Amino acid sequence: MKVKYFAWVRERIGKAEETVEPPAEVRTIDDLIAWLSKRGETYAHAFEKPKVIRAAIDHAHVKPDAAIAGAREIAFFPPMTGG
Repeated sequence: MKVKYFAWVRERIGKAEETVEPPAEVRTIDDLIAWLSKRGETYAHAFEKPKVIRAAIDHAHVKPDAAIAGAREIAFFPPMTGG
């Protein structure tokens, strides 16, 4: 699946997107964040506060317990404000 990173998540990881193949036990957004966090220091830093990270699956915002099975694209981004 393709994973995209935005704003400071992208800056901390050092890339805008990548294709990953998480193991079968990675079933939710929370699981994916935990798995990505173990991929190295940059990922651990980007996901050090997982409760503030927002996610979208195939362009639809989802909660951390959302299943990722069948997802073509997952995006991670910090909370956004507007005015």
